[in-house]
Amino acid sequence: MTKDQKVVAIQEIKDLLQDAKVVYVADLQGLNAAKSSDFRRQAFKQNIKVKVVKNTLLQKAMEQIEGVDYAEMFETFKGNSALMIAETANAPAKLIKDFRKKEEKPALKSAFVQETFYVGDENLDALVSIKSREEMIGEIIGLLQSPIQRVVSALQNKSESVEAKAEEAAPAAEEAKVEETPAAEAPEAPAAESTEETPSAE
Repeated sequence: MTKDQKVVAIQEIKDLLQDAKVVYVADLQGLNAAKSSDFRRQAFKQNIKVKVVKNTLLQKAMEQIEGVDYAEMFETFKGNSALMIAETANAPAKLIKDFRKKEEKPALKSAFVQETFYVGDENLDALVSIKSREEMIGEIIGLLQSPIQRVVSALQNKSESVEAKAEEAAPAAEEAKVEETPAAEAPEAPAAESTEETPSAE
């Protein structure tokens, strides 16, 4: 590979890494052409970009990326390396694990996910269990809705009980009015008499 070709290759890797939040490096060695093609096809369906890269060029590209220090991953850059870029945190891990049900490879070398580094294939299960952004948002919305739903339910129940009490109270209030009417009129009679008695007292 000429110097110019290396420059172009490094730039291509940098373009993939730029603003990437989910970065995996895997070992595809041992997969024949057909299996490798199948792996890429499945990755494409899941919106995962896969690029086989030279370790030295990958390291140089990562060293030129501002904002992220990928140094923890460099020790894993040996042998065959495939760069995997995705939007969903656990998508590449799930793809690797599913593919390994029939094959020994791919193997996880290292990953940078949610601003955390994972080094070694033993981290694959941990990466698979990471919830995607969409799943986390869904859970948060569910948690937020839960107390709101309880409050709404409580208010509805309270409203219904208030209405029921109001309906029960209505006949009682009417009866009370009927009973109060004569009692209210009763004191007026003596009051009238007292006014009539005033002249007689004179």
